[in-house]
Amino acid sequence: MIDPYVKLLLDAMKHSGCAVNKDRHFACEDCNGNVSGGFDAAVSQIVLCQNNIRNQAHMNRVVTHELIHAFDHCRAHVNWFTNVRHLACSEVRAANLSGDCSLLNEIFRLHFGLKQHHQTCVRDRAIRSILAVRNISKEAAQKAVDEVFESCFNDHEPFGRIPHNKTYARYAHRDFQNRDRYYSNI
Repeated sequence: MIDPYVKLLLDAMKHSGCAVNKDRHFACEDCNGNVSGGFDAAVSQIVLCQNNIRNQAHMNRVVTHELIHAFDHCRAHVNWFTNVRHLACSEVRAANLSGDCSLLNEIFRLHFGLKQHHQTCVRDRAIRSILAVRNISKEAAQKAVDEVFESCFNDHEPFGRIPHNKTYARYAHRDFQNRDRYYSNI
């Protein structure tokens, strides 16, 4: 059974005119360091780091995270290579919507907190992701994230809400499928 996060993102990509072909748009490779995956905007391809993905749940999160970048690339015409704010926005969205900062993942990382914990996690993971792909200072990455955080954190497309677990992702997918039907009745 296909992961509900992935299912929604694949449908949203197709709906946006950017249908995904698994043979063309996904590659499995060995990667350096502890990177689990990436989105190569130059060729519109998601790279999965087969040597760093631990299990199916981890792979689902990586695919979801990278599909959010692919969705942003499709709908927002992100300037990945010259505009660090565009990159920061997509990283905030990916950390927020992919499950990277789920309570369970944070417990496994031994990160605990109550007040604004999800936002803190999203901010920290976005900064880490920027630093993994750009040769800039931590301060520059933090500044870029701070500048875009509020608007990008609140952009939940195509989910419509933060999908905190697979049940929420299934609800979001159902809502996405019914979106056109709803608007045609107005």
